[in-house]
Amino acid sequence: MCAWNDSSVHLSAHACVCLTVTWKMAASVYRAGSAAGKTFFSARSPALLCLKRNHSALSYAQTLSNIPDTQVSTLDNGLRVASEESGQPTCTVGVWIAAGSRYENEKNNGAGYFLEHLAFKGTKKRPQTALEQEVESMGAHLSTYTTREQTAIYIKALSKDLPKAVEILADVVQNKGLEDSQIEKTREMVLREMQELDSNLQEVSFDYLHATAFQGTALGQTIVGPTENIKKFTRADLLEYINLHYKAPRMVLSAAGGINHKELCDLAQRHFGGLSSEYENDIVPVLAPCRFTGSALSARNDDLPLAHIAIAVEGPGWNSTDNVVLALANTIISNYDATYGGGKNLSSNVARTAAEYNLCQSFQTFNIRYSDTGLFGVHFVTDKHKIEDMFHVAQGEWMRLCTSASDSDLAQAKKALKTALVAQLDGTTLVCEDIGRQILAYGQRISLEEWNSRIDAVNTKTLRDVCSKYLYDRCPAVASVGPIEQVPDYNRIRSAMYWLRF
Repeated sequence: MCAWNDSSVHLSAHACVCLTVTWKMAASVYRAGSAAGKTFFSARSPALLCLKRNHSALSYAQTLSNIPDTQVSTLDNGLRVASEESGQPTCTVGVWIAAGSRYENEKNNGAGYFLEHLAFKGTKKRPQTALEQEVESMGAHLSTYTTREQTAIYIKALSKDLPKAVEILADVVQNKGLEDSQIEKTREMVLREMQELDSNLQEVSFDYLHATAFQGTALGQTIVGPTENIKKFTRADLLEYINLHYKAPRMVLSAAGGINHKELCDLAQRHFGGLSSEYENDIVPVLAPCRFTGSALSARNDDLPLAHIAIAVEGPGWNSTDNVVLALANTIISNYDATYGGGKNLSSNVARTAAEYNLCQSFQTFNIRYSDTGLFGVHFVTDKHKIEDMFHVAQGEWMRLCTSASDSDLAQAKKALKTALVAQLDGTTLVCEDIGRQILAYGQRISLEEWNSRIDAVNTKTLRDVCSKYLYDRCPAVASVGPIEQVPDYNRIRSAMYWLRF
């Protein structure tokens, strides 16, 4: 339970302020921050390698069948090696680790994020300056990010530099310097970032949403961690975290682009083969169950021009077959921004109403997934006088999906979702990330052809039934930031989750 000094922050249950990551860049080395509630299937979408113009004559099914297979191998120590070969002149290779704020406790919350920053401070073999110069001399980019359940470190480089890229990755992952001077510089950087993060109200509202929805559990913790922890982390604390989580069976070496899988396996064996798979005292990190609590958290600040509101119900975990149906439901609701064209001609009921009556600046749907649970909902940015109207419109659309979603709604959503999947899939980095993320989550990479089949298998009755399963008479979690004096009482929001069934 957190202590709150600001009397303008109101909690309906135990919660913690959650701060997230920003983007930084120095020379050719940069780090990427996590963001909740991105697009279909995750914080970012999987990737499809550059579709050439002459492919336009191929059918959609032919295009999917032409995507290269993902090859997966496992080293003796348990480290998994996965790749997709495409013959590109560039490649992306990275290590995805089952480590994040959900694996942390109150005392070490923020350690994973802290170590992510230390990746750029050099290794035992390479001081910071040497690391930056070596990456820059290759014309490469070294990136990292941390989420609640995963940590990633990856490099985008020319395909001919794959051996050097893998060697640098292995050095960064296994041989962090952890010198006192490096730790102090990182501490100053993280504390400075934490002061800046409050300006990203969308991220803050999503973190508040986690804090209230998963209150009292590890998913309610921040990725950054509380200031008190950042100020007191020692070398011993960080080593303990590394020794517990940085084990071969918890890692995936992923690559995409102009690479050869056998060469990648040989490089993995050479540079990661000595990585330990044994745990001290047989203590293996496991994810504790995280209960969902319907509740509300609000942080009022009348100096802000617009309110950021997020409402969500508990969603399914990674492996649930309901995710495809919920993705279609979100596609029907769609997203909206006031800068979009279309107005009254938009296909989405919510977007059309928002445009016609100027109800909000923007809204987005999301389905954030974790190993055994998730958050399915809507985030919107609006004037304080339109908050109640947006709640009414969003929850009304949820009701319509449960009771009267039509065949035409579903047919259009299927086309839009398939188009979005292909249109968003571009570049070796997104492919590499998708491989690493899916291998950790599913134990395999599900092909776009399989996702396509699952989309086609959904009918209108299934859409209504699955939406009713997650929405009908469920207690939502609500997070509000900004001028929010007109946010409806939680009981009124809760009552709108119930309606007469016909």
